[in-house]
Amino acid sequence: MKTLYLVRHAKSSWAIEDITDKDRPLKGRGIRDAHLISTYFGKTMNELMNIRLCSSSATRAHHTALIFAQNFGIPAGQITLVDELYHCKWEDIHEEVKGTEDEVDTLFLFAHNPGITEYVNEITNAGIKNVPTTGVAGVEFDSIRWSTIPKEGKCMLFEYPKRFK
Repeated sequence: MKTLYLVRHAKSSWAIEDITDKDRPLKGRGIRDAHLISTYFGKTMNELMNIRLCSSSATRAHHTALIFAQNFGIPAGQITLVDELYHCKWEDIHEEVKGTEDEVDTLFLFAHNPGITEYVNEITNAGIKNVPTTGVAGVEFDSIRWSTIPKEGKCMLFEYPKRFK
């Protein structure tokens, strides 16, 4: 069994002028929400083994991944940055997931919409209208190898900050 957690980056700031979209930082609410959700997941992380964190190279996604890593007790240097996850299509996400090493059992992938929402809805029958910022969708695959996961999984979790406030 392989488990994928798709995490949409936390709320980003538009306050800085003359900055590229890829370089936008998190705003205060985004930082608080990332801590809120990652703390929730961190309570169960000791039960999970062989975790990998993979993030879009966009600043807001990477910073979200850094907060999760901190609350999971995972060194920041273990986060893999992938340029192709920046505003990608759901098929690109699937190819990235399939490229994960088989010794990894649990993959946290930090990326953007609409790709995250499209992926969950293409791979599962969850029918999620929108994965909000800092939202997490968990997908289980009945496979022992990432390279052979089908384009069909089970959505076993959907959490987002407003559910905890």
